[in-house]
Amino acid sequence: MARHVARHEATPAAQRGGIVMMLLFWVLLMAVGTWWLHGGLEDMMRPNANVVHTLPAGEPVTLQRNRAGHYEAPGRINGKPVTFLLDTGATYVAVPADLAAELGLEAGRSAWFNTANGRVEGTLTELDEVSLGGLKVRNVRGSISPGMESDTVLLGMSFLNLLTIEMQAGEMVLSLPEQ
Repeated sequence: MARHVARHEATPAAQRGGIVMMLLFWVLLMAVGTWWLHGGLEDMMRPNANVVHTLPAGEPVTLQRNRAGHYEAPGRINGKPVTFLLDTGATYVAVPADLAAELGLEAGRSAWFNTANGRVEGTLTELDEVSLGGLKVRNVRGSISPGMESDTVLLGMSFLNLLTIEMQAGEMVLSLPEQ
């Protein structure tokens, strides 16, 4: 009894289609890798990274939300670079204790603060200058918060109340009030 073994051979067109798909996969993989290496992910996570370097003095600052839905941007306290997280729920510009020491901030009187993590004790301080993009404000009330673990400064209402704030379509525009 003879058996027939069926052989399925790919047609030349099917072989070309498979090669094209494989090449397309590798090109796409290399493009995504290149994008990643050139900061594409960083741009999505920190869309305001260049704000501090690009705006002339007094010009409004337009911030985009990051992927987490927060407004985060580089700025300066007393001329030294920091990362701000805008927080309309914070009364003061809240500086982590370790960063406050690096910035040379002087601790004032003790105070209690209600935070997302509960009630914490910190100290009040005075910030000579807070700047975000081209916006600079002098003599801003701040707090030194020993419980904050990151180097991110909460840019609270002691700064934000001194500005005009407009929000639309996921953007926040901050400007100095018209005199």
